[in-house]
Amino acid sequence: MTMDAEEDGDDLAERKMRFLFALRSKGVTDSRVLTAMERVDRGHFVKGLFSDRTYEDMPLPIACGQTISQPSVVGLMTQALCVQPRDTVLEVGTGSGYQAAILSQLARRVYTVDRHRRLVREAMEVFRTLNLTNITAIAADGSFGLPDQGPFDRILVTAAAEDPPGPLLAQLKIGGIMVLPVGQSDAVQSLIKVTRLEKGFDYEELRPVRFVPLVEGLGAE
Repeated sequence: MTMDAEEDGDDLAERKMRFLFALRSKGVTDSRVLTAMERVDRGHFVKGLFSDRTYEDMPLPIACGQTISQPSVVGLMTQALCVQPRDTVLEVGTGSGYQAAILSQLARRVYTVDRHRRLVREAMEVFRTLNLTNITAIAADGSFGLPDQGPFDRILVTAAAEDPPGPLLAQLKIGGIMVLPVGQSDAVQSLIKVTRLEKGFDYEELRPVRFVPLVEGLGAE
């Protein structure tokens, strides 16, 4: 190994260490979530111009006008979801595939849907590269969920709706948890945790966030 390669390796290790420290400092304290985020290298999901910012705690642009979420928000959403090893999880909004890859470390099976076929295609390529065999990625209108695969133990939505979509609430098991951003504009959104009870739902507001809007229908690509 050359001196430059050693320095590059040391620099990468340092950036990854700072990455995990940033997660903890923002409130991601669940050891299983932190281990999952240590295992799944965000570098596989950030391409092109922004690859040198992979380990910074910030959202970054990806194809189709979407973003890869800020890592601390990914961690906090995953932590709030309380995923158990035998759970089947639905993710609405595949995006880069990073969040689904994290969930795959924690759940038995992950279904992820996105309205953009290109994003689903590219995410599937990364999943294959990383040998993540418990993720099924589907191009579909996520606002309707996946009724044929439900009900789900956990549902995570990575785009903001005005209210939790009825079809997703219906596909949540009793005792199940859904975490999603809600809000009428991209400026005023709250991350909420919905727990399905025997009768009705319990809603807990977690924190302010900013996500792209949840759009119905399939995308152009």
